[in-house]
Amino acid sequence: MPPILDTDLLGRWAAGAVAALERHRAEIDRINVFPVPDSDTGTNLLLTMRSAADALRRGRREDGPADPPAIAAGEFARGALVGARGNSGVLLSQVLRGFAEALVEGEGPHVADALDRAERLAAAAVACPREGTLLTVLSAAAKAAVGCPSPDDGEVAATAADAAHAALRETTGQLAELTRAGVVDAGGLGLVVVLDTLVEALTGVAPTARSHLPERVRDTAPAPRGREALTTERESGSAEHEYEVMYLLEDSDDVRVAELRGALLAVGDSVAIVGDGTPGGTGLWNVHVHCTDIGAAVEAGIGAGRPHRITVMRFAVQDAPSGADPTGRFARGRAVLFLTTGPGAAELAREAGADVLEVSPRRSVPADELAAALAGTRARHVTVLACDRELTAVAEQAATAARADGQEVVVVPTSSVPQGLAALAVHDPERRAGDDVVAMAEAAAGTRTGGLVVAESEALTWVGRCAPGEVLGLSDGEVVLIAPDLNVGALWLAHRMLTPGGELVTALLGAEADEELGTRLADDLRRTHPEVDVAVFRGGQTDFPLVLGVE
Repeated sequence: MPPILDTDLLGRWAAGAVAALERHRAEIDRINVFPVPDSDTGTNLLLTMRSAADALRRGRREDGPADPPAIAAGEFARGALVGARGNSGVLLSQVLRGFAEALVEGEGPHVADALDRAERLAAAAVACPREGTLLTVLSAAAKAAVGCPSPDDGEVAATAADAAHAALRETTGQLAELTRAGVVDAGGLGLVVVLDTLVEALTGVAPTARSHLPERVRDTAPAPRGREALTTERESGSAEHEYEVMYLLEDSDDVRVAELRGALLAVGDSVAIVGDGTPGGTGLWNVHVHCTDIGAAVEAGIGAGRPHRITVMRFAVQDAPSGADPTGRFARGRAVLFLTTGPGAAELAREAGADVLEVSPRRSVPADELAAALAGTRARHVTVLACDRELTAVAEQAATAARADGQEVVVVPTSSVPQGLAALAVHDPERRAGDDVVAMAEAAAGTRTGGLVVAESEALTWVGRCAPGEVLGLSDGEVVLIAPDLNVGALWLAHRMLTPGGELVTALLGAEADEELGTRLADDLRRTHPEVDVAVFRGGQTDFPLVLGVE
């Protein structure tokens, strides 16, 4: 008898779960008070499941037979891992990983084995678990599934869902934060919604509607409004951390990931690290932490492997839903999404108030990843500064998809980080959105960009033949000079770019550039062009030792 959990069923489950989470997102966000009252658990679960569904859809061949269930489930789980948002999304990715592993190794019933694996994987992901959370609800579902005598996956799933509903109702009395608010755990509610859609996909019968609030508090449950309504304790007991930091990690292993977990516990809390199950831990990991020192969290990742797709959210921004819509989808009215490959430039953008997506210079960024970043801003109107010609084209694709989903997105043409920083410098959230976009576009267009690269081989350029080791100066994408070293090249390029005039020169030092390069350039320009302001920062980019912007 073929397994009930086939590829078509996974597709129905994915579509049903996305639709159900969309319907319940506002409710889940509204009751989100633990571990942080940031009203985003429903949104995070939805974004994670959408990423999983998209990966499953991309993996299915349009012509020919469907992928085997084990392969499809692996794509489903990896999509969730890559797109996981927040603590709840990280744990949901492990639920789907449990199904993927069960289909690879087991012979059935798959649901019981899958939920049992999922419970163990999710429990191992959280450094300091608390009773009364998604983990509690998942544990109850797994135990019920394993104890179900029926060999039928539909009956096993229904039994698990019933146990999950019962455990969810009990969470109100298990955490003081939930008791004060009169609500159940938001992550647990999201899991119940996902399990109900699994039952429907397996049996074709929609579960009977059940209230998600305990009887004694159903009519009096308040609607939390961030810190004004409620304060909460973090998972490891600290209430001091201001940021949620997440990134994907590759080129690592089990030993270094274990060390990373300890390092993150030293700088923050709510630590969750989950992988794709590759033997030895050499595959992909998703890392989550609440902290104050963003740099320390990222540096810990660099010590453990290669972090990329770094995202940072400030809780204070989430807690102040200016311009929020009544559906709960948008928590604020405006945001600027800044894309960069350099950690120094990323920090400059964050200090200026932007949301930042750090991308790897060695990989292309798919439009769906940018679409997830747009949704992750939780802003009704988003201005995108891609800071790269190729990324600008991809950002336009992501913006089109976001607009179709009801989010207002405008991509300001920016071909470099200096243009992005210039646009961000004139951003005014109090100005009308249209006027603000125009001002940012004008600032970007008024910024000329140049950079230095070291020639790796002999080549013929527009200004002559260069030898290996010589420095090429580029202005707006064209080679305009050849210099013997970086210091000379920086001076020549800056003077050339200032020939048409300029008021401000911004220099971004690359990851391996000496501080002396910036110091000598600034001293020379202050002497030869006293009318020009000079600002030197550590951009951290790896492709150019020096990037210049002239406004």
